[in-house]
Amino acid sequence: MEHGQELQTPDWMSCLPAELLDVPLWNLAIPGSHDSMSFCLDLSSPVLGSEPVALKVLEFLFPCFTRPCIYRWATTQEALSELAVWLDAHPKEIVIISCSHFEGMTDTDHMRLAEDIITLFGKKLCPHEDIPTLHSCWSRQHQVIVSYENDQMVQQHPELWDAIPYWYADSPDPKKVVAYLEEQKHRQRPAGFYVSGLNLTEDITYVLLHPYLNMRKLTMRSLSLLLKWTSEQSPGKEDGAVNIVCCDFVDVSHFCSLVIGLNYKLLGFDNVITDYSLCR
Repeated sequence: MEHGQELQTPDWMSCLPAELLDVPLWNLAIPGSHDSMSFCLDLSSPVLGSEPVALKVLEFLFPCFTRPCIYRWATTQEALSELAVWLDAHPKEIVIISCSHFEGMTDTDHMRLAEDIITLFGKKLCPHEDIPTLHSCWSRQHQVIVSYENDQMVQQHPELWDAIPYWYADSPDPKKVVAYLEEQKHRQRPAGFYVSGLNLTEDITYVLLHPYLNMRKLTMRSLSLLLKWTSEQSPGKEDGAVNIVCCDFVDVSHFCSLVIGLNYKLLGFDNVITDYSLCR
């Protein structure tokens, strides 16, 4: 592939070079969206008992899913059913869904939600004992990896994976975010999937001092530095390599194509930019 060549397709996984098809997915660079879906489930949802609960779903979708906004209030069934339809139309694309930050959910609620996910995706789910590669997933028609932040559910359901480690600076300052991620890179990388989070955080003090600076504006003015850091990374199995890279508002920049292009560094290429319409 020549310098700067673009990958003009929404199905980027199936277009990766053959040399990358047997690489474990946690050794590839994967674009992710942070807080892409947050749900306040209504009383009609079958995953609920008698009280409403809040569930935040962080999903790392490649290519990034069709919703242009970061926050979406809906039922779990509506959003995941839409994803299932999308997967049927893109049989060689694989998504990772990370379910976490459950608030007010009982054991019964977790059981119902886990069963709902398993029923919806069925044979598309990749069991957690597998070492997933593109080839292995395609051969078994696996398209979904679900990380679930509840040990009891993971132990009971081989279709669910352990919570994915998320490197997160918890700061509104992009320089501190980059410095934190660089510090983390000097530690031993997790054995499986893990996330480098480029997302910024506004605490109450920051909000009070910057009343006219919302999260979108904060992210937009920081993108240049965050994307520069991203472009300098490489995937792989070594310590310091990136895997899933997450950002807010992934639809307004070439973030997704930038992360996808990092995979070509495994083949000795550099600065490969893929078509950023992938994340729209």
